[in-house]
Amino acid sequence: MRKKLNKKEIEEVLNILAETYPEAECMLDYRSPYQLLVAVVMSAQTTDKKVNEVTEQLFKKYPDAAAMANIDITELEDRLHSIGMYRQKSKNIISLSMILMEKYDGEVPEDQALLEELPGVGRKSANVVMSVAFGHPRIAVDTHVFRLANRIGLVDEKDVLSTEKALMKAIPEKDWTANHHRLIWHGRRICIARRPQCEVCPLDDICLKKTVAKA
Repeated sequence: MRKKLNKKEIEEVLNILAETYPEAECMLDYRSPYQLLVAVVMSAQTTDKKVNEVTEQLFKKYPDAAAMANIDITELEDRLHSIGMYRQKSKNIISLSMILMEKYDGEVPEDQALLEELPGVGRKSANVVMSVAFGHPRIAVDTHVFRLANRIGLVDEKDVLSTEKALMKAIPEKDWTANHHRLIWHGRRICIARRPQCEVCPLDDICLKKTVAKA
């Protein structure tokens, strides 16, 4: 069984995704880099829809780092209770807000390494903020992107970091961010983990349909 598509096939996949999801974008609601950062931290192991339901009211009362740094942790835990891992997420959000106030005047640093130093912010989260909030080309590899990139055959890798690096080689830099969103949309709408809808998938004829273990 083939493990990876060739260059021409990869180009075809990217073209099909672009035609299928021309409006693909980040689905988290936010009004500032800070709000995006908090929403991304909250989004771990839950859906963007659930995060948006929480942040709609949360950001009205606590819209920035200055406000969030002073929130009572019990109140934040109550607000985040529905999204899972709420205790750790609450602790991280308050901590990163305090750090932003102490080191960066409440602003989110436009720097990958500095973002990754913040509590609850890993490489994937930092990539999302760098690309969505600041416009830097990035491919943030979450569970959808890892699974789809390997299942389709865009790459043949065993972990998230190697998948990210392989995708950066396979996809033109100017298209990194767009294809990050397109792969996520495809994973949520058609190539669903437990029951991929191959019969309606526009990639059905070219996809290698590989079995992908969790990263």
